[in-house]
Amino acid sequence: MTTKTYDEINRKIKSGKAVILTAEEVSEMARNTSPEEIAEKVDVVTTATFGAMCSSGAIINFGHASPPIRMEKIRLNGVPAYEGLAAVDAYIGATACDPERPEYGGAHVIQELIEGREIELEAWGKGTDCYPRKYIKTKITKDSVNEIYLFNPRNAYQNYNVAVNTTKKLIHTYMGTLLPGLRNATYSTSGELSPLLNDPEMRTIGIGTRIFLGGTEGFVVWPGTQYNTSKPVNEFGIPVSNARTIAVIGNLKEMSPEFVQAAYFDRYGTSLFVGIGIPIPVLDADMARRVSVRNDQIETSVLDYGSPGAPKIGQVTYAELRSGQIQVSGRKVRTAPVASLSKARRIAELLKTALLEGRFEISQPVKMFPSENSLKSLVETDKPGKEMQP
Repeated sequence: MTTKTYDEINRKIKSGKAVILTAEEVSEMARNTSPEEIAEKVDVVTTATFGAMCSSGAIINFGHASPPIRMEKIRLNGVPAYEGLAAVDAYIGATACDPERPEYGGAHVIQELIEGREIELEAWGKGTDCYPRKYIKTKITKDSVNEIYLFNPRNAYQNYNVAVNTTKKLIHTYMGTLLPGLRNATYSTSGELSPLLNDPEMRTIGIGTRIFLGGTEGFVVWPGTQYNTSKPVNEFGIPVSNARTIAVIGNLKEMSPEFVQAAYFDRYGTSLFVGIGIPIPVLDADMARRVSVRNDQIETSVLDYGSPGAPKIGQVTYAELRSGQIQVSGRKVRTAPVASLSKARRIAELLKTALLEGRFEISQPVKMFPSENSLKSLVETDKPGKEMQP
């Protein structure tokens, strides 16, 4: 039985002898090739996704002014940034928005910084003996600040649900606009290309895994928020709804706007489309079987976003979703992705090329993720407060 180590695979990469395939290529190969044969022939499989990932943002150190200021309120192009880190550090979240322009948010600031544009920084402080300045207004770029890195607490969901609407009312969600009466269905992830669907038990993905992030090298730094191993799985070991996630980090100064793009969902808010690619080493026949998963073997849940609690009303495969229509409650419903398969394919190919040329190598995690973890729910302990004021 063939088994390989990370070091063996990296030596083959450096010598130009490694066999690298994308997840789509190995899935097609598996139709006529056994897992044992794939493990013998293939060294690394590249996976990728490009979709809206709301739990994303950037940490920035602006540098000190003269005289210095302890920034206690910060706006970047009018968008509020979190200032409770230190005197001139901030975190700009993708979904933060300018109250005067709700369609413009932190995601747009991040994209414009990557593009090299100037961003207006405005900050206020109370003034202290060591930070006497109380106000500053200036321009920054990604090159003028000390550090700026993308730090995303929850990315690359392992599967995600399909969104539909059974009510008579048009609704607006982070899965896009859902027409009344089951007239459309939206879905995310790149199916058989999706990173965490190709390693469902996270055998090779953990803290320290080197990845493609936004056009440059990045790393997995922790289990993502809402990391959930308790979801039911189908006969192929794939969770049938949103399960595991990863937290990732990378140098924003080196990223490309092709793979980090701002978005606005009508009447919902802003989000950030992030491109992630993960190389998965084919260590043995079990990993070969995992990375060979096909769209017709990946199932996900259909949820009714129009009803309280978004109840499950069906289960479909990605092959059905990709066909353009699914059957829900006895009706044919047209489908549309809110993630880009073409961008995911491009990322998988770019990562494949980088590995073949020896410009990228795989890294063994320094710590694996929890094998068991379930989610907790928020419990209300008091009467509802006032609604948020516009």
